[in-house]
Amino acid sequence: MQSELRKQLLDAFTNAGESYLSGQYLAELIGCSRTAVWKHMEELRKEGFELEAVRKKGYRIIKTTEKVTADEIMLGLTTSFIGRNIHYEESVESTQKIAHRLASQGVPEGTVVIADEQKSGKGRMNRNWHSPKYTGIWMSLILKPNIPLTKAPQLTLLTAVAVVQGIEEITGLIPEIKWPNDILIAGKKVTGILTELQAEADQIHSIIIGIGINVNQKQEDFPLELQEKASSLFIETGKTISRAELIRCIFMHFEKLYTLYLEKGFMPIKLLWEGYAVSIGKIIKARTLTDVIEGEALGITDEGVLKIEDQSGFVHQVYSADIEL
Repeated sequence: MQSELRKQLLDAFTNAGESYLSGQYLAELIGCSRTAVWKHMEELRKEGFELEAVRKKGYRIIKTTEKVTADEIMLGLTTSFIGRNIHYEESVESTQKIAHRLASQGVPEGTVVIADEQKSGKGRMNRNWHSPKYTGIWMSLILKPNIPLTKAPQLTLLTAVAVVQGIEEITGLIPEIKWPNDILIAGKKVTGILTELQAEADQIHSIIIGIGINVNQKQEDFPLELQEKASSLFIETGKTISRAELIRCIFMHFEKLYTLYLEKGFMPIKLLWEGYAVSIGKIIKARTLTDVIEGEALGITDEGVLKIEDQSGFVHQVYSADIEL
């Protein structure tokens, strides 16, 4: 985890924009010596940041690393608690596993585990999630909402809205959501979301939300069996996307939506989610563990459960299923 001094230093550069900050100003601001400031700046340089130091003016960060380290994400982050505590590792088996361990240790709400590579990433129903190095966003977010256990699935839908809003803002693309947790562009999957709980029978301790986003993969980076179904933001835009910038944008949208949700409940989120939903009004197949339901997707209930009207006019409520359009 980052030190508090490093966070304060990066916040200062975030607020300064293009301006220079003197060593003396930074030392007074974060309560350390000018030598300590210089050491922090050297550590940032070693990490890959390009710094400018001008006599009598001070320091300025002119280029970042394009990794997704804690320092890279913190520079420019505008949230108050989402992403303010970051655990970064270059390569992991699974960010979800690390997030579960940290949640058990009592880390603050909004803590994020992020990696440049996942070797054993998992999606829903224990499927493998392809997470190659330096191409995508592989992260897990720890939340501690005071809500009933039955409402936990609503946070999957909230996360989908936040990710869609972030992608839309950074790329100009118009993503769509396939219930409950896939984000599609031009019918191909670019994002998966996995929500897991640490809870007792009547109380949530933590909700851990895994988010995998295909950002800068080229077509040939996907296994052959995924090339028809999966895409990336690079494939769809033809441009390399800054992963750190997209992460910061998603965190900003997530924090706004999550705060709104805790104040006003699920209804505002439901309306936003339905605005992005690809399946509403269409004939779909829902494959549950025991059945296949075919009919028109009517939308979601106030609890986030999918409603499907079959040919006889009966409305099914689907809590968990694979959806085919």
